[in-house]
Amino acid sequence: MAWFDRTGKDSDVVLSSRVRLARNIKDYPFAPMLDETGANEIIEKVRSALDDYSVTDMRTKSHTERRSYVEKHLISPAFVNVSTPHVLLTNEDMTDAVMVCEEDHLRIQSIHAGLALREAYSAACAIDDRIDASVTYAYNEKLGYLTHCPTNLGTGMRASVMIFLPALTQTKVLHSYASQLEKLGLTLRGMYGEGSQAKAYIYQISNSITMGITEEETISKLESVVNQLIASERKTRENMKNDDYDRMCDKVMRAEGLMRSAYMISSGEFLKLFADVKLGVDLGIITDTDDKKLSELLIGAMPATLMLASSREGLSDAERDKLRASYIKGML
Repeated sequence: MAWFDRTGKDSDVVLSSRVRLARNIKDYPFAPMLDETGANEIIEKVRSALDDYSVTDMRTKSHTERRSYVEKHLISPAFVNVSTPHVLLTNEDMTDAVMVCEEDHLRIQSIHAGLALREAYSAACAIDDRIDASVTYAYNEKLGYLTHCPTNLGTGMRASVMIFLPALTQTKVLHSYASQLEKLGLTLRGMYGEGSQAKAYIYQISNSITMGITEEETISKLESVVNQLIASERKTRENMKNDDYDRMCDKVMRAEGLMRSAYMISSGEFLKLFADVKLGVDLGIITDTDDKKLSELLIGAMPATLMLASSREGLSDAERDKLRASYIKGML
């Protein structure tokens, strides 16, 4: 099962944990400069190393199908528009994936439900070792792994958590945390990482430093900060609940009522309602659904994934909003 089909540790605050490794193969230009021959050679090398993985040729997929992979956090938004040969390799339950010929030759990632950074790191390293056994990576003793973007030099690792922080956001405490995170070499971004907005109070926190620090130090630092945020978010939620329980219940139940009965729901409205309902579930106000179902709903109600699941690509906005409302009712 994919990460959004299950729940993990601290899932009331942490939706998922991901570790991504940037790697390039020696004697080939970086991916943006590759010709078709070079790209196909690299693809074949990786396919041979991971012969038990499913291979998806992204050039054979429609734009909607590619966008659905982004919504599921399996590929980056940049991977959607790559023009040269590029493929996605995934394991059976789609927790582990390799983008071949994105910005770097390889973007190896493992994504798990809840707070599971060490599990994700261990899985990503296992994939890395398998590929490393059959190719020679571009590596420099002083600079570490050589990457297309200088900000990834060194370990080439980005560890991140997708985290739900409604209380810290609404009380405006998160702003002060953001500046502290920068000092620690961590970055707070939107739901889909760099360049994206935080919707439904969902953020990504990741390391911004990859040189002069080991992978273990990065994981430990991020894990420590996230545990502090979890504690602070939970405490703030309880304070909000105690300060005005009736108003919070009213807001949560109105959101749940709309999700259960609306005839049309846009993706923007859904995310706002989702945030209130999830907070209600996590505080025990709503008891007839759970975080696992909400994680499925969060991905399943996104535009591309929604249309693909119904085999109805190319819907108008109104048709898609009616379909979304129907899907949400069925899920709840």
